[in-house]
Amino acid sequence: MSKNFIPYGKHEITKSDIDCVTKILKNENLTQGSIVPKFEKKICSRVSSTYCIAVNSATSALHLACKALDLGLNDYLWTSPISFVASANCGLYCGAKVDFVDIDPSTGLISIESLKKKLIISEKTKRLPKILVVVHLAGTSCDMEEIYKLSNKYGFEIIEDASHAIGGEFNDFPVGSCKYSKVTVFSFHPVKIITTGEGGACTTNDEKVFKKISLLRSHGIEKNPNLFELTPKGPWSYEQQILGFNYRLTDIQAALGINQLKRLDKIIVKRNKILNLYNNLLKDLPVNLLKVPDNVKSSVHLVIIRLFDSSPKVHKYVFEKMRKNNIGIQLHYSPIHLQPYYRKLGFNPGDFPEAEKYGLNSFSIPVFTKLKEKDQCRIVNTLKNILEDI
Repeated sequence: MSKNFIPYGKHEITKSDIDCVTKILKNENLTQGSIVPKFEKKICSRVSSTYCIAVNSATSALHLACKALDLGLNDYLWTSPISFVASANCGLYCGAKVDFVDIDPSTGLISIESLKKKLIISEKTKRLPKILVVVHLAGTSCDMEEIYKLSNKYGFEIIEDASHAIGGEFNDFPVGSCKYSKVTVFSFHPVKIITTGEGGACTTNDEKVFKKISLLRSHGIEKNPNLFELTPKGPWSYEQQILGFNYRLTDIQAALGINQLKRLDKIIVKRNKILNLYNNLLKDLPVNLLKVPDNVKSSVHLVIIRLFDSSPKVHKYVFEKMRKNNIGIQLHYSPIHLQPYYRKLGFNPGDFPEAEKYGLNSFSIPVFTKLKEKDQCRIVNTLKNILEDI
């Protein structure tokens, strides 16, 4: 890879991060010690939630959230077709059926109008969702207040897939506060806002959900004698009370997360500054950036551009030319329902037209905290020259 290559995203590890991890490596416990609970408390404090459960990935967090809400056979989970496949797969892991809600082309988020229409039809056919997984694409919150009102009317639970959105806000409430949802899920993958290497978390204000996710995270095993179903035989006793999983986060990862969390506010300011400059640099080009609604503070995990031209040939040409110029643009994301696995489940081209148009004219341009202004100018000038040659 060329030294001049600019990736679409990049983690930042400081000396302070390394020192924190090194300290844990010298501890007696590398996992199941005191650091994960400390990390969970820090997240609760930052996002104003009552509970947090840290796990080994956001995919695991989505799975556990669905299990805790008793998603199962003959249930429906709906989500956006423009997301990573995990937002839909979590429903299939539970034996449920998955369906999608088309997007708003200006934001890339779930379309409220499409959601309303689909709910009206599904109520008549008795195929309402048990869970709606809303996806805060690029770090921009969906219209949670309106979705919450619809959930009360139609009786579904809400999981916020906020893998992109820690540090963001909706109506001045932190994403993760669960003001409008039952569970919020975060990702700490290396290209996300903050990282634990791999990792994720669920936040919730529901004690029952918290206890269920906590139990599921570690094989369904309960170690508190006060909560045993049987009389303990000795101090060594533990009980497997339900079928759970090994989705634990290590103390090493949690230590990195705690230190990165200290920088979260500065990271969000920097990313928004980068977005604002892109807005100015791109204003005369035949492209649109996805909109951030006025009542939303985005964490700017991604900066997504939509070309005016939706030709597959043009889309491919721009991708190839940008990458030949050492600029690592990426598509976030190809519509889930058009993946081969989901086509085998009965989905077809034409099912979600706006998502499919998005897949033909969108791409993410680089955004990370160490991205320099001169690099942003190079990215935009390169794109300008490519578009002029079409």
